[in-house]
Amino acid sequence: MLGLDKDWAMRIIKSVGNYAEVFEKNIGESTPIGLARGLNAQWTNGGLLYTPPFR
Repeated sequence: MLGLDKDWAMRIIKSVGNYAEVFEKNIGESTPIGLARGLNAQWTNGGLLYTPPFR
C-alpha cells in the first residue's frame, strides 16, 4: 500500500540503527520537529513499547 519493498525495515536498521535511533534522528527532541517519545518509548522508560526476548 505504501510502495515499500519487503526488506525496507532491514535496510533502515543496517543504515542508521534500531527504531529508537531512527526516531531520534528524524523526529526526536533534538530535531526541528522536537517530538518527545512519550508513550512511544520503551516500557522500561515509561512507554508502551515492549520487545519480547528472542532466544
